[in-house]
Amino acid sequence: MLMSAEAYRESLRRLQPAVYVDGQHISSVADAPQLAPGVAAVARTYEMALAADLAPVMQARVPGIEAPVSRMIALTVSTADLLNKLEAARRVCQETGCAQRYLGGDALNALFFGTHRTDAEHGTDYHARLQGYLGHVYANDLTLGVAMTDAKGDRSLRPGRQPNPDSYLHIVGRSARGLVISGAKAIVTGAPYVHELVVLPGRAMTEDDAPFAVACAVPIDAKGLTIVARPAGRPGEAAATFSARYGQSTGVCLFDRVEVPWERVFLAGEWTEVVPMLTNYTSQHRHTCIGARAGFGDLLIGAGALVTEANGLDLDRHYNLRDAMVELIKIVEGFFACGVAASVYGESSAAGNIAPDAVFANIGKLLLATQIYDMHRIAHHVSGGLIVTLPGPDEDHNPATAGRLSEVLTARSDIPYQKRIEVARFIEDLTASYQAGWYSVISLHGGGSPDAMKTEIFRNYPIGNKVDLVERLLDRGVLADATRKITRNRQPGRCCIAGCQMTELPSVQSVPLTKPTAPGPKAKPARSGTDNPSR
Repeated sequence: MLMSAEAYRESLRRLQPAVYVDGQHISSVADAPQLAPGVAAVARTYEMALAADLAPVMQARVPGIEAPVSRMIALTVSTADLLNKLEAARRVCQETGCAQRYLGGDALNALFFGTHRTDAEHGTDYHARLQGYLGHVYANDLTLGVAMTDAKGDRSLRPGRQPNPDSYLHIVGRSARGLVISGAKAIVTGAPYVHELVVLPGRAMTEDDAPFAVACAVPIDAKGLTIVARPAGRPGEAAATFSARYGQSTGVCLFDRVEVPWERVFLAGEWTEVVPMLTNYTSQHRHTCIGARAGFGDLLIGAGALVTEANGLDLDRHYNLRDAMVELIKIVEGFFACGVAASVYGESSAAGNIAPDAVFANIGKLLLATQIYDMHRIAHHVSGGLIVTLPGPDEDHNPATAGRLSEVLTARSDIPYQKRIEVARFIEDLTASYQAGWYSVISLHGGGSPDAMKTEIFRNYPIGNKVDLVERLLDRGVLADATRKITRNRQPGRCCIAGCQMTELPSVQSVPLTKPTAPGPKAKPARSGTDNPSR
């Protein structure tokens, strides 16, 4: 059952997690000023799911679940689901900067695939447990945090060889009731204001690392769990025109002999299953990140055009600025197009859900991770130095300075000083503030480092097919030597029904930004441009 934003806040008030922010114990995460922008961002996903005009994108249907569920936590079972998830993430991030909640859906999809595979390989019953857990998640419309990245300790050593085993989360006990786990998970998005944590292994394991191969679900206020978090956004700062309203907290989650009932355990020592589950999650999550950062890019595109106008310049006549804006558009829509391709060429699993194509998902994430700095640079170029040389917002109300500042810093007579300054501070907040640096880091490293993406691209790309092509053109034939590493990686062609796994275009919804309308007929995927109102 879908919750309202206020019901989400009330549900947080009923929980009693052990949360600390900047050394202060937080008694109610729903009411803490330090976390308000993060709570507001997640609450917006609840509001959007209940909005009639947004429902086609923000709601999803999951087999076996009678009522619609939030797209943020839904299983993806078709190409259309992947495309709509991408669109939903973009749409939420156009308003909040980072959707946060979609990580839960990425994790559930990876677990759905991974538990089915583990059962087939090891005769376990994890998949049935997960299906029961899904019913709980969907019935209560939960927000899930993903506790995946371990503290790692000495990075030159594997988990099982760490001087302090708690640098990785691991199993410390088993009983008839379930597991007992201890250790640390770092960089957990939205940790203070989620309902539950989905714990996943964070790296490949060997047999010696079996105790560290664990996946489970833990309530946020479980006994023995402590969350040490940073504030969400820039709460209370007058200059933070965006991130004082919406932001994201991250937390380090400390597990001290936390008991997990067996029905919430989805992997417990089957170390050989870690890599398949892990790579499935990274494809899912990097795919969703593409939509999220495209939404952030939309903010920069809109703000860049606004500030150019406010500065008294015309993009139709000032070609250097127009070219810069086109470059920004090319970057954003370029990596988003990889997300669309990853959706169209998604691969169904034996479990019944579908994962984005790993090559396109990783290329798209690699592009956004490395080009986020170019996006900021272009925004700086088109907006001018005013975005960081402006006096602080307190001067806007200073009788001794406000009048004169408004006179000399007005560029166009038809655009008031306050409107020009407002958009300049908006760009500063997104690209040249503490929060902006944080956005850069999560774009670069969120979902894995660029090197991790390069590894996945090389591992999955069919280089062998390209070698075959050239050998045929050279009339050499195709050498069938199985020892040739370069030709081992092959896959079906991407331009056929078998490769695409569909016979017609999927049904994808498009949602207007303004002037809500009733949902229209399903349409083919719209290009990102003036003919697509969701941009």
